[in-house]
Amino acid sequence: MVRITLTSGLVGKKESQKKVVRALGLKKFGTSVVHQDSPTIRGMINKVHHLVTVTQEQEQAEKSAKAKK
Repeated sequence: MVRITLTSGLVGKKESQKKVVRALGLKKFGTSVVHQDSPTIRGMINKVHHLVTVTQEQEQAEKSAKAKK
């Protein structure tokens, strides 16, 4: 799982970059979403890497797995 946060505004950015940010589920500056780590999501992140911050969400996944046991 990866948490993606929009850390830069979209004013003046290319239309293709705006579409990728919207497809990731980000709307306003500072919003965050969590996605499964996949090659598709990684490709989208690479296209807009200068606009977003990515962090791993391993801790929460491990905690929920331990709680289910």
